[in-house]
Amino acid sequence: MQYPPIIDLHAHSTASDGTYSPAEVAELAKKLGLSAIALTDHDTIDGLDEFQKTGNALGIETIPGIEFAALWEKHHRPEIHLVGLGFDPAHPALLSRMQEIRQSRDLRNSKMCEKLSSIGLHITIEEVAANAGGEIITRAHFANVLLQKGYIAKKEDAFSRYISPGLPGYVEREFLTPALCIQTIKEAGGAAVLAHPTLYGLSLEQLEELCEELIPYGLDGIECQYSTYSPAETKAITALAEKMDLLPSGGSDFHGKNKPNIHLGSGKSNLAIPYRFWEELKKRTQK
Repeated sequence: MQYPPIIDLHAHSTASDGTYSPAEVAELAKKLGLSAIALTDHDTIDGLDEFQKTGNALGIETIPGIEFAALWEKHHRPEIHLVGLGFDPAHPALLSRMQEIRQSRDLRNSKMCEKLSSIGLHITIEEVAANAGGEIITRAHFANVLLQKGYIAKKEDAFSRYISPGLPGYVEREFLTPALCIQTIKEAGGAAVLAHPTLYGLSLEQLEELCEELIPYGLDGIECQYSTYSPAETKAITALAEKMDLLPSGGSDFHGKNKPNIHLGSGKSNLAIPYRFWEELKKRTQK
């Protein structure tokens, strides 16, 4: 019996917060027998060159991707994520947006060091960057440095005492608008997908409202298959996609050891994402 080709349109590497290198993600996808894999690191395209070179050498279809974070300024102001697929990684509009995000991130990290130092927790941006080891700096790297320097007894203390919203060492990050995320993806020739909509604390009616707002900006699809969905959620989001005339997408949200119960391609043994999802989304790309 010949089984249909299976894909994964949502995965992360060490270029953001995964534990597999971009090359290793492509290698694992090949080993697992996936026919196509998208690398969708958070707010960065830094891993795509290595990822696609490895995929080409292995003969597996590697799809350039990204996962943008944005704030929706309605209801409880949820952080929403928009995945871009199949764009041109060298497009000037995308490169310009990456530079803006990098500058904003660097400024935030420097301000967090200043705030922590002002309350007696003396750490430098150089120390945090060294701990990140070339990865995007996150609050976890701040926590690591605070622990190494003996300011806290365990890593969790950093978040409960200093670097969570409302605490003295926290600086709120700047977000792109949903419209700007989608505009950037579309300008670079990609397809725009609303990621894991069940994670935003919105009702189905509010999700429909969100989709109605995003579709005029160019939203192409929505993740109808995702590792944490229950069968009922899969059914509900698939019905929402059909109602809103959005293309189905799907992905595991693989992060390697950072999400050890989620596996590439199969999620929590509940995914079998068909290649036809990518076939239809690919028609919306302009590479």
